Amino acid sequence: MHRLWRQEGLKVSHRQRKRRRLLLGESENGCTRRRAEHKDHVWSYDFVIDLTEDGRRLKMMPVVDEYTRECLNIDVERSITAEDVVGTLASLFRSRGEPAFIRSDNGPEFIAKAVKQWLDLSGVRTLYIEPGSPWENAYSETFISRFSDEVLKREVFTNLLEAKVLVEDYRSYYNHHRPHSALDYRTPAEFAMAVGLDRKVEDTGKPEELESVLTLS
Repeated sequence: MHRLWRQEGLKVSHRQRKRRRLLLGESENGCTRRRAEHKDHVWSYDFVIDLTEDGRRLKMMPVVDEYTRECLNIDVERSITAEDVVGTLASLFRSRGEPAFIRSDNGPEFIAKAVKQWLDLSGVRTLYIEPGSPWENAYSETFISRFSDEVLKREVFTNLLEAKVLVEDYRSYYNHHRPHSALDYRTPAEFAMAVGLDRKVEDTGKPEELESVLTLS
């Protein structure tokens, strides 16, 4: 068969060795081996691309708490640089505190020197997944999949401002109104509040005081 292919001037295929990929999250930084153990233990982020009606690009960066499944922020811009990444994280750290780890792929904005140095100074360790292994960043990928199905594939953004408003509306809906099967069909906000109270009880050892505070509030 190969001889006939050569005679006819056809390209002869060469036998190639199959590549063995890592199984689900087997690398040290994958989400199955480095699991989030509590709220604000591991955050993850990634990019998703869309267009406005005029064909211009929209770049979005969701930030997710892997334990509570909360979407902490979604930047929506025409472009997002490493400096923009630092600015977004700095704002989240001021309002929520620093996570122990932040997981991402090896995109140039995430591995940029400015981002690495700033995270190091903030005491946040980076978890870079294996190249070509998006399943190791499964929490971000799952959120982006839902976000794409429920917003990006349904909405036509006429301009950047409209995209910002609609995306922020969805983030609020996702956190406060959309039940999550992995959280026993509670919303991420409900689950985050519950685990926050559990940690307070563990820290104080006085659940009756917390209950009275909640009753008064």
